[in-house]
Amino acid sequence: MVGIRLTVNRTIAFTAGSGPKPVDNHPRRAGSGHTDRMRHDGRGERGQALSSFVVVTVIALLLIAGLVVDGGRKTAADRRAELTAAAAARAAVDATAAQRQAGHRPDAGTALAAAHEMIAAEPRMQGSVSVAADGTVRVSTTTSVDTVLLSLIGVTQLSGSGSAAAQLYD
Repeated sequence: MVGIRLTVNRTIAFTAGSGPKPVDNHPRRAGSGHTDRMRHDGRGERGQALSSFVVVTVIALLLIAGLVVDGGRKTAADRRAELTAAAAARAAVDATAAQRQAGHRPDAGTALAAAHEMIAAEPRMQGSVSVAADGTVRVSTTTSVDTVLLSLIGVTQLSGSGSAAAQLYD
């Protein structure tokens, strides 16, 4: 047989000239202004705390996913910019190879034009090319990629950059 124990924590107080009044002796509610008319269904502050935790956790996970996904896209943009800069520097040296083989000093204009042509062939790539007095061709490139998840917090683009150098003559 199952026994049920019921404890009621209520005292009835009588005062002269009035009917019985319930007095709340519950230790958690005593003196707090709560009456028996308040609804206590177990949801209270616990559910609110759990909801806040879930919201904060979801936002944190989205930010971490954004850093992973968009961070990978930025790394790929850096790599593409670096490869383009290296290809442009090689193109500058290759464009002047015939002049060097003939024993002539390479034309810096030809080298610059070849490097700029290589940079222009890549979509969304900008760059600068210079030839130093010692014959070094320096190429710097930049590109940008659109973000996937970080756009949720206002970051819409990430940039990548690269640089390379090649020797035209000794």
